[in-house]
Amino acid sequence: MVVPELRPWRAARPHVVRAANAVRPRLARAMTAATLRTARLTEALRPLTERLPRPGTLGTWHYTAGAATAGLALAVGAVSVAGPWDADGQRTAERDRAVALERTGGADHGDSGTTAGAVRPAPSARAVLTGLGGADGPVTTRQAPSGAKPLEDVLQPLLDAPALGGGHAAAVVDVTTGKRLYGTDADKALAPASTTKIATAVAALSALGPDHRFTTRAVLEPDTRELVLVGGGDPTLTARPQGGGTSRSSEPGSGGDRASLRTLATDTAKALKGRGIRKITLSYDTTLFSGPALHRIGVNDNLAPVSALTADEGRTDGSTTGPAARVADPAADAAGKFAGFLKDAGITTTSPGPSKATTRARTLAAVSSPPLSAVVERMLTYSDNDIAETLARQTALASGEPASFDGGAKAVGAQLRRLGLPVSGAAFHDGSGLDRDDRLTADLLTALLVKAGDPARPGLRPVLTGLPVAGFTGTLTNRFADGAAGVVRAKTGTLTGVNTLAGTVVDQDGRLLAFAFLAHDTTNPLEAQSALDKTATALAACGCR
Repeated sequence: MVVPELRPWRAARPHVVRAANAVRPRLARAMTAATLRTARLTEALRPLTERLPRPGTLGTWHYTAGAATAGLALAVGAVSVAGPWDADGQRTAERDRAVALERTGGADHGDSGTTAGAVRPAPSARAVLTGLGGADGPVTTRQAPSGAKPLEDVLQPLLDAPALGGGHAAAVVDVTTGKRLYGTDADKALAPASTTKIATAVAALSALGPDHRFTTRAVLEPDTRELVLVGGGDPTLTARPQGGGTSRSSEPGSGGDRASLRTLATDTAKALKGRGIRKITLSYDTTLFSGPALHRIGVNDNLAPVSALTADEGRTDGSTTGPAARVADPAADAAGKFAGFLKDAGITTTSPGPSKATTRARTLAAVSSPPLSAVVERMLTYSDNDIAETLARQTALASGEPASFDGGAKAVGAQLRRLGLPVSGAAFHDGSGLDRDDRLTADLLTALLVKAGDPARPGLRPVLTGLPVAGFTGTLTNRFADGAAGVVRAKTGTLTGVNTLAGTVVDQDGRLLAFAFLAHDTTNPLEAQSALDKTATALAACGCR
């Protein structure tokens, strides 16, 4: 039996809001003062800095922006609205702050760096705030004193906690240098649970590129006059009015809105009326994906049957994240809703059934997903299993493999090997980590995070920016309450007897560290989570050798 990925408790939200209200004035004052001082300093130094040559590579402070600035300075913005950021809001806030400070460097957002035009960078200011209720003192760039403890002396007792079960594996790596600072059974392959999504994200971005979009089309068959709704494998397609999707294929640069099935129906109806058609046969095409649609775990609230055509992840309760009852046939459900929207627009259709569009079919209308960079961020922030399984299949298609569970698993492994990552011992069976036979090592998880921070691979940066922020976003919203809130960014993982945590943290020396902690044979998931959180908090507070 599989225990679902633990989600923030709805009952805890009032407490989170009260905590946010309590700290908002203090954080706002600190941010205002820091901003004024930074602005004055920037103005004073501008004549000098404009004459300086730009470095050819990024230094430690650039990496610090990806974790510390996004996890600390932007934490103030999150508190101000007493709720987690969505992926696009997070990226927009980082970009706007960079513009305000007139800085260069930092993680690429907006354009990925693979398209024409100037890259709009995230801020690259060093971290100056302490974790809320957490680490002993602010994060600084000071050197560790000569008497600092060895990292092993700090972490080993915490990882040996009884709550972490029958065994564990761990690794800590300096992202800037790639040097491993700590390891215990780091090459031992264990069940990773949802930290598998880090591997899926790196593979998808590497295979498809951060600007790739998934397109859903309505096509007209010239011979049969049949209208076919063609699924493009967009896991974010929505049928809800609040989706506000405006990303038509003719507007590739439009915002991060999810593609709207309602918009597609409106545009399709207009095109049909232009041809004098008001009644038509409707079919739907899901042949982009192959193989079994149902995961090995069977019918489960954590994942809908995987289909190239699905709206709102087949959810039946209006939710957008977390476990929820799903429809049995997501494609038929989406096509039925599309037929209803067409009827509202004045087009009568038959009851839709499965079909396959021919190469002669002409596209009447299309809507596209947000860029893959935003889709990856959402998957990681909310540990979205539906997105993960779709991205594994999309990676398979880009790699010439069948778009199935097996094909996706094979393609993910192949992409990681192509990147030169240490995949020895790793085993992939899906993209989400729900399969208990998945295996990853702490070495591989930290190597994935280091690769995402490589200045030569800006297209992988969403893997870092999508990690949940401790105490603020996604699956870490209600964790680290008494620890390094706003400092740690990490992907969680939970199955029965399995608890994992992998992410980044800026330590007391100003180093950006990647870490991975994997525990197995745990008996109490909440106690195991707490033990992992304490370990990550200690890493943030450490000025260790």
